[in-house]
Amino acid sequence: MMRPVNSVIIKIVDDSPSIKTFFFDTSFDSSTAGQFVMVWVRGVDEIPMTLSYNNAITVQKVGDATSRLFELVEGDSVGIRGPFGKGFTLPEKDNRILVVAGGVGAAPLAPLVEYAKDLGAKVTTVLGARNAYELVFKNRFFAVGTLHITTDDGSEGRKGFVTDALNELDVLGYDRIYTCGPEVMMVKVFDILQDAGALDRAEFSLHRYFKCGIGVCGACCMDTSGIRVCKDGPVFNGMQLVGSEFGKYKRSASGQRVEV
Repeated sequence: MMRPVNSVIIKIVDDSPSIKTFFFDTSFDSSTAGQFVMVWVRGVDEIPMTLSYNNAITVQKVGDATSRLFELVEGDSVGIRGPFGKGFTLPEKDNRILVVAGGVGAAPLAPLVEYAKDLGAKVTTVLGARNAYELVFKNRFFAVGTLHITTDDGSEGRKGFVTDALNELDVLGYDRIYTCGPEVMMVKVFDILQDAGALDRAEFSLHRYFKCGIGVCGACCMDTSGIRVCKDGPVFNGMQLVGSEFGKYKRSASGQRVEV
């Protein structure tokens, strides 16, 4: 879908003080968990957002476009084009899968675990956030399998980080491992899995600055391979990220390096 489709907001859910889920009258039933759509916030910007349901995006208020989104109400509309990119490799029946989600990174992983559960896979999730109020989609993860919760301040679950819980799990006991969250978190997950020899069974959902969303402009190309995050990703196998810029830096809208 190259041209934006006018999409009317039919419901808004407050997931946390800084996170909302917007449901639209437009549905992307053929999308794969981990794919994204380009959301045109009129008069401000067009931004990539992952799908948290087949007709919804989950948004954290972090910039001009998301701040404007937070001002919209039911009945307002945005332009949406997509879905784009490479999503997660879907698990097979009877697979044991491990999901590591941080903050709003839970958004693309929630539909993945629901699909996995329906398929018959056994799901274990490590869900982390700064505090209990920002544990996004906790009930969705709890409903499909085993859930380990960590919070930075200890207000729910274990006090600490997702990597503290991950270190206590036998990662080689899982057929597939999926993670999404802040890059500083994911690179620590990357290191744990690499040390354990489990990197080849892991997939990481990356965030980079997108302009076109279809692999033409090159704004999201990663050093040193030149892979395009919007087209070749945003989901990558762990082995693809070895020796890359992942965990070191990303680029701003002007192309300047910004440390992770």
